[in-house]
Amino acid sequence: MIANLNERTHFENRHNAPSQTDIDTMLQTIGVDSLGHLIDETVPQNIRRKGKLNLPTALDEFSYFHAMKETANQNKVFKSFIGMGYYGCVTPAVIQRNILENPGWYTAYTPYQAEIAQGRLEALINFQTTVSDLTGMEIANASLLDEGTAAAEAMTMLFALRKKEKKSATKYFVDQNVLPQTLDVLKTRATPLNIELEIGDYTKADLSAPAYFGVMVQYPNAQGNVQDYTTLFAKAKENQVKIVAAADLLSLTLLTPPGEWGADVVVGTTQRFGVPMSFGGPHAAFFATKEENKRSLPGRIIGVSVDRHGKKAYRMALQTREQHIRREKATSNICTAQVLLGVMAGAYAVYHGPEGLERIAKRVHGLAKLADKYIQKLGFKQNNDTFFDTLDLEVDPGLIEKIKIEAEAKKINFNYFIENHILIAFDETHTLSDLLDIISVFQKYSEVIVDTDQVTTAADAVTIAFDSVFQRESAYLTHEVFHKHRSEHEMLRYLKYLENKDLSLAHSMISLGSCTMKLNATSEMIPITWPEFAMIHPFAPAFQTRGYMHIIEDLTKWLSEITDFHTVSLQPNSGAQGEYAGLLVIRAYQESIGQAHRNVTIIPSSAHGTNPASAVMAGNKVVIVQCDAQGNIDVADLKTKAEEHKDNLSSLMITYPSTHGVFEESVTEICDIIHQNGGQVYMDGANMNAQVGLTSPGIIGADVCHLNLHKTFAIPHGGGGPGIGPIGVAEHLAPFLPGNPLIQVAEDEAITAISSAPFGSAGVLAISYAYIAMMGPEGLENATKLAILNANYIKARLETEFNILYSGKNGRCAHEMIVDCRSFKESGIEVEDIAKRLMDYGFHAPTVSFPVAGTLMIEPTESESKEELDRFCDALLSIREEIRQIEIGQADKEDNVLKNAPHTADHSLSDDWDHAYSRGEAVYPIAYLRNNKFWPSVGRVDNAYGDRNLYCSCIPTEAYS
Repeated sequence: MIANLNERTHFENRHNAPSQTDIDTMLQTIGVDSLGHLIDETVPQNIRRKGKLNLPTALDEFSYFHAMKETANQNKVFKSFIGMGYYGCVTPAVIQRNILENPGWYTAYTPYQAEIAQGRLEALINFQTTVSDLTGMEIANASLLDEGTAAAEAMTMLFALRKKEKKSATKYFVDQNVLPQTLDVLKTRATPLNIELEIGDYTKADLSAPAYFGVMVQYPNAQGNVQDYTTLFAKAKENQVKIVAAADLLSLTLLTPPGEWGADVVVGTTQRFGVPMSFGGPHAAFFATKEENKRSLPGRIIGVSVDRHGKKAYRMALQTREQHIRREKATSNICTAQVLLGVMAGAYAVYHGPEGLERIAKRVHGLAKLADKYIQKLGFKQNNDTFFDTLDLEVDPGLIEKIKIEAEAKKINFNYFIENHILIAFDETHTLSDLLDIISVFQKYSEVIVDTDQVTTAADAVTIAFDSVFQRESAYLTHEVFHKHRSEHEMLRYLKYLENKDLSLAHSMISLGSCTMKLNATSEMIPITWPEFAMIHPFAPAFQTRGYMHIIEDLTKWLSEITDFHTVSLQPNSGAQGEYAGLLVIRAYQESIGQAHRNVTIIPSSAHGTNPASAVMAGNKVVIVQCDAQGNIDVADLKTKAEEHKDNLSSLMITYPSTHGVFEESVTEICDIIHQNGGQVYMDGANMNAQVGLTSPGIIGADVCHLNLHKTFAIPHGGGGPGIGPIGVAEHLAPFLPGNPLIQVAEDEAITAISSAPFGSAGVLAISYAYIAMMGPEGLENATKLAILNANYIKARLETEFNILYSGKNGRCAHEMIVDCRSFKESGIEVEDIAKRLMDYGFHAPTVSFPVAGTLMIEPTESESKEELDRFCDALLSIREEIRQIEIGQADKEDNVLKNAPHTADHSLSDDWDHAYSRGEAVYPIAYLRNNKFWPSVGRVDNAYGDRNLYCSCIPTEAYS
């Protein structure tokens, strides 16, 4: 017996699921003699990588944790008083452990299949109710990406909703004291749409001018001042100018909500509701508005409907608003929300209830009040007459650096971004001890002595009172869900009750084409909640963020190598934002070479819906190019349209492998055609997991490509977010990558910001960093090969009974395939019936009716074992047999297991079972289910009823009766 003491378990063997024995069996089923042979038949030779990825050797999990601890220790966790939309907060441990760190929550998919997402949907209803109640608005969505994005979405929504008498109005007035990062995102969004931003003092805004369609203010503003906007709001209403208020949600427990002043839209972030700062994200933004705007509200809305048995059920409402359907007519390209973080924020409100939130707000405000009193006593001028948590001190320029040195010696960060001012923002994590430290910093530069015992005594009874115009009088969070779960035991049970209603990767594979629901390994997830990563402010001084910068620099370098691009920007915080950023970078480059007139984007008819929506948002006209019978881009049609528009051609947007799951042989020719006609090639990286190590966007000929880190690079889907969509660019585009108004992150020619934080959702970058570090170059390449193997194995097993719509010239699919279900319509079976019936088998449906109506798009990923693939194939083949029983007349055309799916335990155990098939056929159609059954909590949800009777807040208890 011999032991190799240098050998440790390779992480690759944990991530890449099929064993060598399984691989051999699958290859036999497919009909090839080796994995290399399969890859040669699938990926065109002319785009294959000529060598291995130049990445560090893979680390085992133990070594990775040791290295990651060293990296984490390079970050310095100081007490943050920086504010500016980012605050320290306390994540209740029951929420951290049972939501943020729980794969039952973070591995679920977007709740398109409502029957197996009732827990998440209820949690999001809690979120929406929290936002609506606190803002004083009628309706809220289920989160957006960040505050800057939400503010930009508000501006573009109001622009799109201009009434006839305001159709020529293009001016949007923004108060100068809106958060600077939000101002930057507004500039980015306004320019391509020819919206004229006017930034100035709101008290001097002449809204009677017909050119204005909207106005935006911050409440409290960026300097912490709480201002009376009632006159402004009245003036705006009088002149048919719509009003957006960006508000601090915690402050609204004490302050009059903007909705009661007459705001049309209220936006902001829920970050301080229990979601760590994490160097800028991910955080759930909120967007609340009037019900009259419901069909234009960006993002997703959760509503209440009924199932086929009349039971109340939640669902995603008004889905026709989404860009997937509206494409180039969409007013927003929002695809990824921030569901996991929205769930956390909603749970935080449930955990604390209105009394608890008010208590926290009073503590925060009370600390700020005491600080104001004693710092002024020390002789410093404080400018904010009314404030919630932030003081604005005017300080002699010669003192600022001295105070900064003294504060940093006590591990305190103040806000120094305004010249000759120091801002101090208090939050939930701060204590009386912190207040005494702050007083001691300023006392060093004062002749006055403050008695600390006096401060301590004063802290026992701080009077909280605002002028009547600011003092909130209305009730909020009155629903019983915000009053029931005070003990941790009850809160734990409630979170588990919700979790148990949702199907996630913890239950079974989620084979969604284009969405890559792969393993999110525990070792990748653990560091994100370490304080060294979670408690860092995005605008903290550089010497405190070296650990983050180490990860960011390495990840930028590694992703550049994988894509064969010059560099990468990690700022875009969703795939759709990556698309938008890529197109704006192209636009900026073309402007720099005197070709600003280029404004035509060519897009294949099969493209993801965000592609045309992003192009329009970037100020471009969309020209659709057709696909041929094999699902490939029609090269002749492309060439014709590229030549027709060559004088104004900006770009081509292409997904590779194609949205139809095929490696198109003509891809390099396609790129050449675009370049020959003066355009740039943007590649959608949704299917990058079929390229890594085998080919790359740079090799293929693209100029820019976004990467879905939440797909290819292992960041979990989070039930619909977080997502990250960084862009890689060729060298000529690099100078134009997005910047930030407060932190130097890009070159001088940088476009304005895409997201609020300098590095987007930096807090989850460590997940992709871990994935690449532990997989190494060989593991990553093998993951791609096994993703292709698993897909072709499923194809081989299903194609005897189902028509696989498209394949490459050798009959192979890429990492996904499209199963055509349209022929079953003759027997009355729709693709939706198959999707719902899969729930009875314990599976989430593949992607339904995209990119072809009446089809299923299946993608297994490399992290699913042969056993799980077989279980899934067995389920679909069993369903095919159930359809056959309808086709031959042995099963009723209306009363059958597919039309009535999914079957709930409640219905299956009821006394009034009157179906033509047995209970066993309904709920145990295949043997493995008897050992491991997932029960949908509601029957098929009535979507039309929910849209006709839109209700988007917590259901009153009596409605369940």
